Amino acid sequence: MALQSHAALAEIRDTLLETYASNDAMNQLILSHLDPRAWRAQPPGQKGSGRTIAAIFAHLHNVRCKWVRLTAPHLKCPPLLDPDRCTMKRAAVAHRRSAAQCLRMLSDALSAAPNRRVAKFSRDSWMPTWPAGGTMFAYMFAHEAHHRGQILMLAHQLGYRVLYRTPGIWQWEKMWKQAGLTTRPR
Repeated sequence: MALQSHAALAEIRDTLLETYASNDAMNQLILSHLDPRAWRAQPPGQKGSGRTIAAIFAHLHNVRCKWVRLTAPHLKCPPLLDPDRCTMKRAAVAHRRSAAQCLRMLSDALSAAPNRRVAKFSRDSWMPTWPAGGTMFAYMFAHEAHHRGQILMLAHQLGYRVLYRTPGIWQWEKMWKQAGLTTRPR
């Protein structure tokens, strides 16, 4: 029974890691289909009352780097993005790099190894830490999904529909392949 339980936990762990790996493939898909005119377009409403798409992508990357810095300081994170100056190309590269480090951090956090280096998750220096594990994954993935939704809605509100010819981020089999995974969603 213990062997079956260990195998089931290993499968859950692997599935969570695969899901996080596909997470950045979703962001990359949006970046590759986003009209460049939408990148710095001001959100509807009062000027200065909301983030541009560029600022949201910079925020996602910068928060990932904060999580890595606070939770897994042994991992090196790429430079932060300036929300007012980063280009779409620079954001795509930065996202690939910070996603790779987050995946390394999660891989260690979800490990059953007694000598794992990531045992606590720190979201910010002023927030309580959590034990590293499933909740850490859920928080990280939910944060990204929330902002991905903002980006898609903002682009639509600005008149720049993204992924309208394809379900895109909902084709998880393709996301898995783009993330370099050899399995299918399970």
